[in-house]
Formats: sequence, structure tokens, C-alpha cells
Amino acid sequence: MSGERVDAESTVSGNQANIPAHIRRELGIDDGDKLRWRIDDDGTLRVRVVQQRSGTFQDFEGYAGSEETDVTTDHDAWGVDVE
Repeated sequence: MSGERVDAESTVSGNQANIPAHIRRELGIDDGDKLRWRIDDDGTLRVRVVQQRSGTFQDFEGYAGSEETDVTTDHDAWGVDVE
């Protein structure tokens, strides 16, 4: 192990460890992103960055229906069948 390259080190405090800033920048890690951890059979630790989308409705293309709606009366009732 002494011959392995070391990019940075972190100290564990409680259940947390910091990710060094230059590694966060290089990997594009931002607030809200997730880290998926895996230990291989040989003991190698792998971490995969799962980046959060920029917004909840990022891929929303709008309402494509033919029925007109009025946001002031239909907003909270949309999709709710009233008997």
C-alpha cells in the first residue's frame, strides 16, 4: 500500500468524513448529490457519484391535453375525481 498514489486525506469525525475541495471540483460533486459506496470482494472501496438533477421539473414539457384549465380553481383539484 505504501506505493499507492494519495490524492488527499480526510479525517473521520463521528460518522462523517469531508471530501477534499479539489476532488469535489474535479468530480463535479455538489450539494444534493449522492455517493454510492461498494466494497469489492478484494476489499477495494468504490464510490460512485450520483448527481442530483438541477430541478424537479427539469424535463417537464408542459400540459399537452386539450382541456383548458383555470389555475385559480383547478390547481389543487387537478386529477382528483369529485363525485
